[in-house]
Amino acid sequence: MRTTQAPEYPLLTAAVAAVEVGVAPATIRKWVQLKHLRPAGRQGKAFLYRLEDVFAAERATRRRT
Repeated sequence: MRTTQAPEYPLLTAAVAAVEVGVAPATIRKWVQLKHLRPAGRQGKAFLYRLEDVFAAERATRRRT
């Protein structure tokens, strides 16, 4: 019997998440620094993000400008 489940949502690297949202990977890192976005996991040294969290961070930063 399998006890661990795969996540219901895919986790993306900063580079892939940036492409999906249409920003530079540095913008993803800046959102993390400004606490608009938190990593959802890690793969080796790379942080992974939920796509819905990345879109939420993008919406939050658009409202501020």
